[in-house]
Amino acid sequence: MISAAEVARSLKPVLLESRPGRARSFRRAVTDSRQVQRGDLFVAVRGEHEDGHTFLQEATDRGAAGVLVQHMPETLADSVAAYVVPDALAALQRLAAARRERISVEVIGVTGSVGKTTTKEITATVLGARYHVLKNEANYNNEIGLPLTLLDLRPKHEKAVLEMGMYALGEIRLLCEIARPRVGIVTNVGPSHLERLGSLEAITDAKAELVESLPPDGTAILNGDDPRVAAMAKRTSARTLLYGMSPGCDVRGLDLEGRGLEGIAFTLECGSRRTRIQTHLPGRQLLHNALAAATAGLVEGLALNEVVSALATAQVPLRLSVHRARCGATILDDTYNASPSSMMAALDLLAELPGRRIAVLGDMRELGAMEEQGHLSVGQRAAEVCQLIYVVGDLGRLTGEAARQAGHGSVSFWDSKEEAAQDLHQRLEPADIVLLKASRAMALETVLPLLLE
Repeated sequence: MISAAEVARSLKPVLLESRPGRARSFRRAVTDSRQVQRGDLFVAVRGEHEDGHTFLQEATDRGAAGVLVQHMPETLADSVAAYVVPDALAALQRLAAARRERISVEVIGVTGSVGKTTTKEITATVLGARYHVLKNEANYNNEIGLPLTLLDLRPKHEKAVLEMGMYALGEIRLLCEIARPRVGIVTNVGPSHLERLGSLEAITDAKAELVESLPPDGTAILNGDDPRVAAMAKRTSARTLLYGMSPGCDVRGLDLEGRGLEGIAFTLECGSRRTRIQTHLPGRQLLHNALAAATAGLVEGLALNEVVSALATAQVPLRLSVHRARCGATILDDTYNASPSSMMAALDLLAELPGRRIAVLGDMRELGAMEEQGHLSVGQRAAEVCQLIYVVGDLGRLTGEAARQAGHGSVSFWDSKEEAAQDLHQRLEPADIVLLKASRAMALETVLPLLLE
């Protein structure tokens, strides 16, 4: 609960006007009027495309007990509390920072170009073996979602694992000012958002804001197999620990064995200690996520056997979903988004699976100067993994051309994803395994029903 007194006290420096309602506390803070439930505090955030003030009536109709707004509504029931501030989003962030200040909790921040969510989930699982853990739900990793998560902090929470996303320089630094992490995990640096930020150097700078924000008694947990991430050790006053497969990493994964969708096995090495781990984490690409989580667990005082037991039982809600077509073929729906590194990871997982391997690949967006090379490298890897390759979209054509140049003889090019799916549907066999992968803008998941028929 968020008490009315807490809201008034936290917002006092910026509060322009307020009006008490009947509620002495609010169930939670919400920025989406469609999610409002009775007793909530509705925060009317002005975004790029929508203004929350437009939905005040809907929010109160749904039972909002209070509203945080930038001007006093003309019509508002006397029972509904109102807090008027210059900037509703900044006020939400102030409210969250005050909750963070009031409750003593160790915050572990997680960022990177790819794998943030999975690393956050596994880390929360590992720490949950001993502690009460708060974590972001869904994609609550930005300037709105992270404050909403922090407002769920309770005195029972001992650790908070918070994913931190960004679209521009300075955003992760802002999130760190609100959450004050003592431990920071950086998974990797890749060309996601390259079109927006302009260079890999700028992306590196944006991700490094997490380690730069750590206190001297904190710990930066860095991917030692990614040179750009490993170099962030020079950008923090905190101690640093490297994880990865490379010699010199403090926590290493050795003798990796992939078992496809059944999971991975590896030897965890920490100093002179070694132990074998069997996990349910599907795909070799999840080794680094597991190593980051293991390192965080050790930093937070877990014994090695506790870390091993937690990793052995960890289940993560993957964005990839597995479906069975009527003919018996297996369809891997990994259409949530795509970058060169996530494409490679999906193809690596496909390579571990038995059967005739087929990939339906589309455009990867927002790659900027890395656009051509990114699609070419994916095409080369697809040629090594797949028996059949379908490519869709203008950029997807680059992927197909690279696969052909690599000597693959079964690449087909399609202007329409529906036509590609219709052709593939006619060719599907029971032992086939099909990967669907493209950027979110392609909406490639819309062809899934046709393939499942």
